Parts: sequence; C-alpha cells; structure tokens
Amino acid sequence: MKTHPVYLPRVCVIGAGCSGMAASKALKDQGIPFDCFEKGSDIGGLWRFGNDNGMSRIYKSLHINTHRDRMEYRDYPMPDHYPDYPSHALIYDYFQDYAKRFDLYRHMHFNLGVKRVEPVEDGTLRITLDDGSVRYYDAVMVANGHHWSERWPEPYPGQDKFKGIQFHAHRYVDEAHPHNLTDKNVLVVGMGNSAMDIATEISRPGIAKKVFLSGRRGAYVFPKYLFGKPFDKLTEAFPLWVPFWFKEFMASIIFRLAVGKMSDYGLPQPDFGIGQAHPTISNEILGRLGSGDLHYRPGIERFDAKKVYFEDGSSEAIDAIIWCTGYNVSFPFFDESFISAPDNYLPLFHRALQPGRPNVFFVGLLQPLGPVMPLSEAQSKWYAQLLTGKYALPSEKEMHHYMEAEQKDMKKRYLTSARHTMQVDFELFLAELERELKRGIRRSNERDNPLPIQPRAYLHADQPAKGAAAKRNGKGKASAPSRRKPAGRGSAKTSRRAVAGR
Repeated sequence: MKTHPVYLPRVCVIGAGCSGMAASKALKDQGIPFDCFEKGSDIGGLWRFGNDNGMSRIYKSLHINTHRDRMEYRDYPMPDHYPDYPSHALIYDYFQDYAKRFDLYRHMHFNLGVKRVEPVEDGTLRITLDDGSVRYYDAVMVANGHHWSERWPEPYPGQDKFKGIQFHAHRYVDEAHPHNLTDKNVLVVGMGNSAMDIATEISRPGIAKKVFLSGRRGAYVFPKYLFGKPFDKLTEAFPLWVPFWFKEFMASIIFRLAVGKMSDYGLPQPDFGIGQAHPTISNEILGRLGSGDLHYRPGIERFDAKKVYFEDGSSEAIDAIIWCTGYNVSFPFFDESFISAPDNYLPLFHRALQPGRPNVFFVGLLQPLGPVMPLSEAQSKWYAQLLTGKYALPSEKEMHHYMEAEQKDMKKRYLTSARHTMQVDFELFLAELERELKRGIRRSNERDNPLPIQPRAYLHADQPAKGAAAKRNGKGKASAPSRRKPAGRGSAKTSRRAVAGR
C-alpha cells in the first residue's frame, strides 16, 4: 500500500539551560522541528552568572559539587584542562562551546519567554509568548528548572518585628551583594549545599563579625575528596546489583573513618541514615566550625526586634539572616488545573511524563545523587525516540504501576520533605531508563512504529505580535519559527516508516 510522506511533530522547548540544551540537541539529532525559547539573552540558565532572565542566579564563588567527568554531557566531554570541580565560569564556557559545536543557536529565541501553554481540542498546544505572539506546537519539553522560585518557611513568632536584613540564598552574590555583610552578625538558616557555601565564605576573617549556622536537624557533610579521590566518583565502585543497604553500610564506615562524627565538630548527629538525604558537600565548613569562625545553633523558635531565639533556649543579636531554605517547583505558564506541583510533588513516569499526556515532557525535573546534565540528556534522547515512533510507551496502567512502585521505594529510602520529592539515584536511574528504552523499541516494532503524537500544529496559523520586531537569535539572524508542513496527507495512524526522508 502506498503511503504519503508526513513530517514529525513540532516541538516547543522552554528554557535554554543545561536541560533545554540537551533537549534541543536530541531533537536536532532526530530531525524533529523545534524552537527553544529563553527569557534571557543567552544560554546557560542557572550557570550563567548575572543571567538577565530574572530567574537564574548564582553566587560569584560557586563551583560544581560533582566531578567534571560525571557532570559532562556524554557526547561532549569537558576539556582535559578543566579542574576536577570547575567554577561556574568554566561551565558556562563549556555550554557555549556545546551550543556552537552542535549548531543549537539557530533554534534559540532569546529575550522571549513562554507566558502560557494551553491544550487545544485537537491535541496541539497553544503557546503564548512574552511578546504577545501565539504559536502552535504538537509537544512541549519543559526545561525551566527548579532552582528559581524561592521557598520560605512559615513565619516564626515575632518575625514581623525583626528589624534586621532578611533575604533568600537565591539573591546572594557575594559578601557585599545584595547587602553588605561586613562586620555584621549573620545567621545562615539551612543545612544544604548553598548554606554551607555561603556560611563558609562570609565566615572568613575580615568579613562578617560573627556567623551562625542554624538547622533543625543534622546533616552528613562530605568533603569533595576522600582518600585523595573525588568523593562522588566513589559511588562508581559499586555495581548496580549491590543493594542499597550494603552501600549505605559501607558509606557509613568510610565516612566515619575519613570524617568522623558530626558531633565532633559541634553539629548535631543526624537522626537518619547516611544515604537517606541529599548529600551536603563542603571542603571547608568543618574547619570553619573547628576554628571558631562559625557557630552552630539549633532551629529557630522566635524573634524580637534585634534577636533570634533558638530551640535550646539560647539567643543571638543578629543583623542579617540568609534563608537557605530551598525552592518551589513552579510552572507559571501552566494553568494549575492543567499541571501543577503542590508541595513540590508531581508524579511522572521516569520523572518526565504523565500517563495519558505524551505531548508534555519534563526534562531535568529531578534531584539526583549526582549531576543533572547526563540525566537530562538521557531523558531527551528517550523522548526524541518516542516522537519519531522508534520507541513506544507502555500502557497507562503499566506506567502508573511503575510510578507507584518507584514512589514507594523513594519514600522508604529518603526523608519526607519537599527537598526529596524528586530524588533519584544517578546510576540506577540511567540504567533503568536504558532498559525501558530497549523495551519500548521492541514494543514499537511490534506495533509497526506508530507516531504517538500526530503532527497537527501545521493546521493552525501562528499569530505574530502586533507591531513587534522579530527577536534575534545568537547568530544575529531573525528567529523565524520552525515550520514544516506535510508533503501529503497521511493516515490517522501514521507510521514512522511513512515519515519523509527517514
């Protein structure tokens, strides 16, 4: 039977950070038409210092906490001259090289964010951009990140009377910005990586007068190196078949030998296992505590105009508070009735797809024990295989069953908190995604490689912004939308074998 050639689904990528670039590369490799929209004027997302997108912020001294070999995209290694733990500036350079090497800039639309994503009755998605223009796509890949919407704790008694400075870690740049912390008594609230980095920096002699670190529960603080080797690479020593309890047991022994007890440094001993929380990594924080440059305090109880009172009955006169209390998962372009993540909870198949909704794909919406980039890359390649019909999803019932089992395992393993709603194990996640891809390729072949999303966006007319000039991409050329019309009419159940040029 003669088949007519058709084109592949048209895709919108939201965000040009590390996940958005991985998505763009995967789509480009498979010849899938797409546009990537970025609020800022360049790629890089979180890793672009001084990003002008109004969302991504990092502090000046930031370095990665995972070894470069584990963080890099698998198809583009970081340069050999990079140190084990590069600075944000080197990571940004790497991203720019990556985008140029694979010619991604031509698909990028800068200074143009996505304002709204709405489902249309025919299965397409109506995308309204910040300039008021409207475009239609068959699918959207959400890569807007989850480290930009500040999460604050519920107000404490008397906090409204406190006269000192208060700001979220998201706003911290250095000891002088956004507020000058020199010669001030500063309280850093939190026990995560940002709290450790900031407390370490401002407790150096000559900066803050006194620095206090407050946390409700303890944390295992890992150094970047153990026995002369990068700490995070030690996890590669365990084969995938080794059970978690044994890994945790061995890790606790190694930690005790190399670091000791947290109580030896004046920190509370954690009331949970060493692998039950996202790791806190710092080379300097324990030394700062030991030298008296930094002082631990338990959780906050209440405030008055000048003092903070703690749960152990102590109090301190405080000039400034930095709240290192994490982030909310937020999708401002979705109506809450369509997609939302209350309390940072959004169940997804392999942290990417909702059953029954294959045209909305989340990239990098996870918190791994390891780097995000290789996982975003693997997710993106997986979705590109789905869009071209080379991979087929399991049934919705099977997807729900997998998600429920995964959620049960995660609840059993990790502490219950907003920080751990998206937690995954780096090696296990990659291995399971690879297995699922192989299963899906077999399913697709059995079903004659059907396209799961029929291209219909071309049936709608895009609506340009009234009186607005075309935005420009990184090469200085007008960013015309991707547009591929079918060369002929395909059947309602289009097969990948009928796709033109494939």
